[in-house]
Amino acid sequence: MLCIMHESPTGPDLALLFERHTIDMHADTPPESIHMMDAGALDMPGTTFFVLRDGGRAVGMGAFKRLDETHAEIKSMHVLAEERGRGLSRRLLDHLMREAQANGIRRLSLETGSHPSFLAARRLYERAGFTQCPPFEGYGEDPNSYYMTCLLG
Repeated sequence: MLCIMHESPTGPDLALLFERHTIDMHADTPPESIHMMDAGALDMPGTTFFVLRDGGRAVGMGAFKRLDETHAEIKSMHVLAEERGRGLSRRLLDHLMREAQANGIRRLSLETGSHPSFLAARRLYERAGFTQCPPFEGYGEDPNSYYMTCLLG
């Protein structure tokens, strides 16, 4: 049974998700171009964190961080590699978008990698209505980054 719940990112059974997310981010991206947040940073006011569970097992995670009253950024979205191909990433993304909108967010943005290993993620976001945009909220031009945004509602 699949469920997506608002949880603390410091939960004891989330270590594998954070470990795999970290490995994926460091696989093709130089350290100075990695903008992921660890569990402690995700556990701050203004950030809303969700866990996707299958039969109680944590198989995905994602968050949105409020940038201002109506703009937020998707952070740390990850589904375990062995669980991909089941539509879980889209289900999680749709949930993040609905929850953001329910919380007054009208624009969601994100930073992802520009390398070929991030192509599937970029396509997922494109299918959900995200389009490429310039760097936002503290980001700068970086050949390793690809910025996207989507208006909600």
